[in-house]
Amino acid sequence: MLTKRGHGEARKLLEPKGIRVSVLREEKYDPDTGELLGTGYDDHAVAVTSTAAELHRAGIGHRLGFQTEIGHRLGNSFVQRADLAVRAPAAGVPVLLLEIDRRTEDAHDLVQKLARYWEWGRLLPSDADKRTVDLVRSRPDAIERVDHEERLWRRVYPPTGREGLVPLAFVFADTTAAKVDNTVKVLEEAGRRYWAPRRYETYHRGITALDYGQAVPVLVTTLEQLQEHGADAAVWRRLGRTGEQMLAAALDNPDGDALYRVQAARVDERAAQRRAAEREAQRPVCRRCGRKFTDVRWEEVTARGGAWTAGDLTVCGICHADDVASEQAARHQATVPPPAEDDREPARPGRGLFRRRS
Repeated sequence: MLTKRGHGEARKLLEPKGIRVSVLREEKYDPDTGELLGTGYDDHAVAVTSTAAELHRAGIGHRLGFQTEIGHRLGNSFVQRADLAVRAPAAGVPVLLLEIDRRTEDAHDLVQKLARYWEWGRLLPSDADKRTVDLVRSRPDAIERVDHEERLWRRVYPPTGREGLVPLAFVFADTTAAKVDNTVKVLEEAGRRYWAPRRYETYHRGITALDYGQAVPVLVTTLEQLQEHGADAAVWRRLGRTGEQMLAAALDNPDGDALYRVQAARVDERAAQRRAAEREAQRPVCRRCGRKFTDVRWEEVTARGGAWTAGDLTVCGICHADDVASEQAARHQATVPPPAEDDREPARPGRGLFRRRS
């Protein structure tokens, strides 16, 4: 329960404009009977405030970076309110929504909350392009072709710096490890559609990277872990993974888009090498000297219309050049007339066949 002093500290932490602190109610007792009145959401409010305090203590978010009871209106006008939202870009967490659960809600209710956040992340703003709106209405999966920058959630929150929708964390408080494990199992199985990545739609073979573009990154931890180890410790578990990580690492997708770019580039490189090897195996060989054709000569003999000027198509460029030189020499020789009889050099005295005797 919040004492009067605790209520004041919570108000100081969550004091910026737009933050609702009405749920942080003080304990009120009947002045006559001493009976406790109006407990309401006090226990839940304590857990929310304690979570914010642990994040703040770990350097994840400053006082102006916290908000409570943030509404997310769905297409059916239902408003899903996040218990806590933190913006801590300096800690590698541009935005994170948190749901604090004291195990007063059924695990399947948490799955429904996750589904609503996923649905909200797929909405378009009211002033979206008409063609985009019509396309999304005609095909339910067409929203996945719409860039996140054009969706409603980007009007409310900054870019996450990672693939996917706005990340969500479930913080469990005042419960047992067994109950937490059971809840996590339900979230992983029943909520797979909302948090799980997909295989990339690509013609490339050998791609093991996963597409997180349409998923809600979901983390789980407990308030007790945050208080014991700190929010900056390895206390965050990502759905679909084993073990716990630090917050930024848990939000990262090392097997996502970055890995895809590396693998796709590697596949493209191997494909280019394979095509080059296949082309080299088909490269013609000169029947006269045995040399392989150069690319230029290969282009000459295979280009459309090139056969008329390429000469003997079975010889390489060097041999073809020799043929051209021989043909030019022969043509030149054919055009030079033989010397005339009168143009011959006259015999000089003493140079003839017979010499006079002196």
